[in-house]
Amino acid sequence: MHSTRAGSGGDEDRATDVEVAVAAARAGALVVRRLYGQRLARVDKGGGDFATATDIEAERAILDVIRAARPDDAVHGEESGRSGGASAERRWLVDPLCGTLNYAAGTRVVAVNVALRGGPAAVADPFSGEVFRTDGRTAWARAAGPLDRGDEPLAPTSVTRLVDVNLDPPFPNAPGFRAVELLAHPGFVERFRPRVVSSTLALAWVAAGRRAAYVTDGGDLADSVHFAAGIALCRAAGCVVTDLDGADIDGADGPGRGLVAAADADTHAELLSLLA
Repeated sequence: MHSTRAGSGGDEDRATDVEVAVAAARAGALVVRRLYGQRLARVDKGGGDFATATDIEAERAILDVIRAARPDDAVHGEESGRSGGASAERRWLVDPLCGTLNYAAGTRVVAVNVALRGGPAAVADPFSGEVFRTDGRTAWARAAGPLDRGDEPLAPTSVTRLVDVNLDPPFPNAPGFRAVELLAHPGFVERFRPRVVSSTLALAWVAAGRRAAYVTDGGDLADSVHFAAGIALCRAAGCVVTDLDGADIDGADGPGRGLVAAADADTHAELLSLLA
């Protein structure tokens, strides 16, 4: 599914799907930036996880944009769950604040993720103002303010040798895969330099050539509100994206096991050899 002027009637004046994704991500990012640094109420989700008032308000702003532009589509928001027509063929996946713990701790490494399942997506960095987007075929980034040089195609490269490894629980594939063991592997530290961003903003950085790769545990990540937008960016930019075993993360056999998104085939093969 690619970016179209979709919707009932196919009106040519309607925004494209990627334009809707960008507008929604920007709306959420405005809320995230505006409320940063304030004392925020928290909603306990159990297991040490929580949402803040920012998560909830940002998701509301995102859903307002999507519902206004695509009233017939279904939406799955991290905080509000599923809404819209149960039989709708098109479903939006929304993570209004990826990196909530970072945000609550006063760390500005977070992302706002909006993706149409199987198609266009956008990832916004609320603090740099940068927005990464894909129409499902190609991917670009655009900065804000004085750094705005227009649309810049995403060009993944492994030259930095920096690899983000997600250390956030849960760990569904332990003991077969433990991220901390990868970080301690002699072969890993010989070839790469680890980073722990704790936000899927790191996937956008792989697509943009700022990271060599990203590795995380997990289950069905292709349909995840957290990961769908970043995975779409990486695929459209030409990255190698598989599960921890090198298999398709959304193949015919069901969800893959975790995620490895690498800038190129050589980096991907190196990481799989270490994981094995």
